[in-house]
Amino acid sequence: MAHRSEPRIVASGGYTIYVELCNEISLECNRMVHALYYALLEARRRGDAEGIVEVVPAYTTVAILYDPRKTRRDRVESLVRRLLSEAPSISSSMKPQRFRIPVVYGGVYGPDLEEVARMVGLSPDEVVEIHTSRSYVCYMLGFTPGFIYLGEVDERIAVPRLPRPRTQVAAGSVGIAGRQTGVYGIDSPGGWRIIGRTPLRMFDHRREPPTPIRPGDIVEFYRVDEARFAELRGRFVGEAAV
Repeated sequence: MAHRSEPRIVASGGYTIYVELCNEISLECNRMVHALYYALLEARRRGDAEGIVEVVPAYTTVAILYDPRKTRRDRVESLVRRLLSEAPSISSSMKPQRFRIPVVYGGVYGPDLEEVARMVGLSPDEVVEIHTSRSYVCYMLGFTPGFIYLGEVDERIAVPRLPRPRTQVAAGSVGIAGRQTGVYGIDSPGGWRIIGRTPLRMFDHRREPPTPIRPGDIVEFYRVDEARFAELRGRFVGEAAV
């Protein structure tokens, strides 16, 4: 699918506006999303976005929730159009954080690793080597608290989701779904193919922010053994000791 030539601003139910920046899932498209997202946050910080309650970035869209008692839809749309012209400069000045996440691969921690290796015609160790060989951009956070969507996975290990999701996936599980990889923030159902698990807590509602990884940040994985997993278990992602 091609990029949308012009962003499209669409009203949704309630007091929400969606800005559709493009119509394909790609790193280039997602960077446009991040640029507008951070431009809106900066406008709120400056006090130029009165009435905007929340800004939620996704793959290709930014959702803007506003309080109708403090602003109107046309004002929000006008702000968005102005910020879209500023967004490229904001994007170029963004300095993403970098996180290194330890992972135990395979076995009970990564029950799908051997199947993934079989599907792509590689050994499990080769899959791990490829998975840990690159840096990933955080596209967005969803579908459960602390879940981070990362891309792009090397096409040599890109595999589809499970045909039937599991009813329970452990917090910290690292999975692959197509050209994406991701980490589960909490115990939840899920359909990604699980190749490993991190001992770090990806989400903690008692901390602010509950997860420090933000859209646009960089994530790298590195392999650890079970002994190191036990040493690191329970630490919060982003702690300097890791």
